[in-house]
Amino acid sequence: MADTTADKKQDRTAAKLARQIGAFAGLHGGAEGHLAHIGQAGTRIVLVGTDGEWGDLVAPTFAVAQLAVEKAGLTLHEEFDGEFAARVRTGPYEWTRMAGIQLGGQQNPAA
Repeated sequence: MADTTADKKQDRTAAKLARQIGAFAGLHGGAEGHLAHIGQAGTRIVLVGTDGEWGDLVAPTFAVAQLAVEKAGLTLHEEFDGEFAARVRTGPYEWTRMAGIQLGGQQNPAA
């Protein structure tokens, strides 16, 4: 058996992520990305559109994220810094969420 059930599931997951990457790129005039390991949750695929809009997806493993990026033809950056990071356009929503209650955002829940 060349393909196991797990391999088939990973291929389906990667194909779904690739479609989502392609849809994002289509809406934003193209896109480039960065892969970031986020622990047991998997790997974050950060997308930055040509227009500066950004989004992200989470793959269950780094291998699935890499496969999805390959299928989508996404250009990857090794680091999320410098010129690449400067292209990200943030708006009032992001600034309010980052600043929290200092700018009238929601207060963090009590521990």
